Amino acid sequence: MIDVIDLKKNYGGHEVLKGINVTINRGDIVVVLGPSGSGKSTFLRCLNCMEDPSSGKVVFNGVDIADMSVNINIHRRRMGMVFQHFNLFNNKTVVQNIMMAPVYVQCQELRRAKRSNMRTLLLNLFRGASKKVPLEEISVSKKQIIAQARKQALDLLKRIGLEDKADVYPSTLSGGQKQRVAIIRSMAMNPDVILFDEPTSALDPEMVGEVLDLMKALALEGMTMIIVTHEMGFAKEVANRILFMDDGVILESAPPEEFFSHPKHPRLKDFLSKVLSIE
Repeated sequence: MIDVIDLKKNYGGHEVLKGINVTINRGDIVVVLGPSGSGKSTFLRCLNCMEDPSSGKVVFNGVDIADMSVNINIHRRRMGMVFQHFNLFNNKTVVQNIMMAPVYVQCQELRRAKRSNMRTLLLNLFRGASKKVPLEEISVSKKQIIAQARKQALDLLKRIGLEDKADVYPSTLSGGQKQRVAIIRSMAMNPDVILFDEPTSALDPEMVGEVLDLMKALALEGMTMIIVTHEMGFAKEVANRILFMDDGVILESAPPEEFFSHPKHPRLKDFLSKVLSIE
């Protein structure tokens, strides 16, 4: 699904990513581990071009989305993102937060279709009967788009047991509730992959479990996920591959059992000995 080829990112004279090469297949659950400052979050943000790569390729579903000529917004629709600090809109209700992206995208398509039909109607005035072009079929109205998006949003909220919070504002939610809403907000676009940037690091310890349980459920359903996290137990249980990054490069990539039981790179051995308190 994603091929990352010699990906580099510089900030001025500082090289944060130094040539990342990795392939993410459909259905993969890839966890990215590493010390602070190793480039993990920058790597994740380069995958959907929230940060423009300095060089290299990010081939998503056959398209190099790092190419500046590509309309990145079209491809971001298929790539969800969950942030460390939730990034919910506090001036909108929970259900409005979830509805926002689907309504925006579908209304854009509706406006495009209407403009296209208007051009076709005008041009048809000057065409002979045999050369008239049929209008593009429009099967939905803005009102229907909003109604469908609200139904989907309520269904998603019911899935996580927060349907009673639909019409409240995010400020009334706990941190764990906010992050679960952020996750289902990304699901509302039916993405091919969801990127998680340390989704539990801003949560109180007792709230971490409810977020990880939702992520585990997504993994069981086959959702492709790339997760930057410090949750070692989650990585062992859920990931099918773990990447270890340090100083802007991937030093090791392995299945969880091999990664934790038989680390090869000296830097990974040192990292695990400190994090897991093993010799």
